[in-house]
Amino acid sequence: MPWLRFTLRTDNAHADAVIEALEAAGAQAVTLVDAEDQPLFEPGPGETPMWTELEATGLFEADIDTKALRQQLATQIPETILATQRLEPLEDKDWSRVWMDDYQPMRFGQRLWIVPSWCEAPEAEAVNILLDPGLAFGTGTHPTTALCMAWLDAQDLQDKTVLDYGCGSGILGVAAAKLGAKSVTAIDIDPQALLATRSNAERNGVSDKIRTGLPHELHDDERFDVVLANILAGPLVELAPSLCQALRPGGLIALSGILQEQAMAVREAYTAYCDMDEPVTEGDWFRLSGTKRS
Repeated sequence: MPWLRFTLRTDNAHADAVIEALEAAGAQAVTLVDAEDQPLFEPGPGETPMWTELEATGLFEADIDTKALRQQLATQIPETILATQRLEPLEDKDWSRVWMDDYQPMRFGQRLWIVPSWCEAPEAEAVNILLDPGLAFGTGTHPTTALCMAWLDAQDLQDKTVLDYGCGSGILGVAAAKLGAKSVTAIDIDPQALLATRSNAERNGVSDKIRTGLPHELHDDERFDVVLANILAGPLVELAPSLCQALRPGGLIALSGILQEQAMAVREAYTAYCDMDEPVTEGDWFRLSGTKRS
């Protein structure tokens, strides 16, 4: 079936009204995208960030009465927004297939691959993590996750205990387990992340190595050989004493989710406890790592 794409330029204040208007007019799907290349970062607790300027697109059947569509929309959204409209015919495709084709296996370092379910593993003998995009943060496509995956690949994790603080999809914990870690404790504030982590651990055959929990379920007397935290710079600074307390003397720590202008503050928070390595960057993002002093 051919389709018609109806696009409007809007702003954060009117986004909900535009979505409701397009859906009420019969849109089969509605999407919002950034209109001005404005970056959004992983949200903090209770935050739902949104771009300031957006484009809202409704997908309609090609034979829809466009005049009637405009008239209906005019009763629900401001004329200034309606004046930005664009109508474009859309080629009929298997859009789920197109999306799947865009998400292909990714390699990190020498051993690690992330392989979606619809793809063959490029290297059958490598450490292959089976992972599909989902609700929880962490699929390997974001530089912060990629930086941590590359760091993990370079470590000897055989029989090590690992803390993954802010586990998201569980990708780092699963990678650590498949690289030989004896046990992984995956902590997150979001129950959806814990559910995703358990699901991905089971899918990758390491559920017996990974336990999940909320932050308050992490015991004060627990100590780990390796600590991973791919979260935000602010929480990383606040958590420095507790994350370093959880690290054994001589243990390794890796931190990400850090922008260039935040790197110095985060590094300073950890130098009180650890000998820090030189930062590693990918684009605008930094990874910090170090070894806890005895």
